[in-house]
Amino acid sequence: MQKLTLKKIAQELEVSISTVSKALKDSPEIGEDTKEKIKAFAKLYNYKPNNIALSLKNRKTRTLGVIIPEIVHHFFTTVISGIEEVAEEMGYTVIIGLSNESFEKEVTNMDKLANGSIDGFILSVSKDTQLRQDFHHLKETIDQGMPIVMFDRAIPEIDCDKVIVDDEEGARKAVKMLLENGASKVAIITTEDHINVGKLRTAGYISALEQSGVPINEALILKLKDAYNDEANLDKLNQEIHSFVLKNAQIDAIFAVNEKYALTAMRAVQLAGKSIPDDIQVVGFTDGVLSRFATPALTTVSQHGKELGRKAARLLIDRIEKDNFDPPFTTVVLETELIQRESTR
Repeated sequence: MQKLTLKKIAQELEVSISTVSKALKDSPEIGEDTKEKIKAFAKLYNYKPNNIALSLKNRKTRTLGVIIPEIVHHFFTTVISGIEEVAEEMGYTVIIGLSNESFEKEVTNMDKLANGSIDGFILSVSKDTQLRQDFHHLKETIDQGMPIVMFDRAIPEIDCDKVIVDDEEGARKAVKMLLENGASKVAIITTEDHINVGKLRTAGYISALEQSGVPINEALILKLKDAYNDEANLDKLNQEIHSFVLKNAQIDAIFAVNEKYALTAMRAVQLAGKSIPDDIQVVGFTDGVLSRFATPALTTVSQHGKELGRKAARLLIDRIEKDNFDPPFTTVVLETELIQRESTR
């Protein structure tokens, strides 16, 4: 038999993961016969609970573990704000781990926090994890009966509760608005395809053009490498976007999939001697503080991060309170809002 987990015990004995977890914790909710059968099976196959399962055997900590890819990002700070608000209402505390977009740090953080410190996870996976397509740490956590709620960068292959933004529709609405404002050569500044949200926002851009009967021009699609987001490579990011704007003089609008790309594009447009929004309109994604105070103020798509955090916390606390680790799982999809400012007509 493979390494034994709560999920495998549940499958072998045809019971739920929650039943196995409760039986191993000697819960009075489980009948004595079922309890004895589960304990005997676990003993027979020398079941050794890992850090995650050990924490589940003990009393609840009333603590939520939150793993985010970066801390200096308006969206993630607003999500944390929403999580903490609900946690406080429900008598829970929050521990935050930072992956810094690293697969190794994500795994290490989860392992440390699962060592009896928390009752469940809320997380947005790192770009590195998406690139590697290695989700073993997520699957193992769930198989051991610890609930996970994924937000924003949700992984379709992982069965758990999710709270996501309708990225594709948000992008489609933004580009549709640019076209309705008279633009015909709309460029996009986006991420490499392995970044889920960038891929979805690019799909929304393409959808808006197709629905409006505008041909897709590959020359107007700039996909930037992940490495350009590092502080050490900001000059390279500036150069790439500036070169893109200069090379494509026909551009009359730019849709950028995040705030950093949008603000960098605005600077490139202004350095090229063009006016925003008269010559080129610009729309970004994520309604951060910088969007409001840019010159001109940036039209942007708001993801309602605080509400996303509140919903994720409620989903996780509900699982914890009910001691329920089994399907069906819920995917909550939040609508975006297009906030129009001075960078569009």
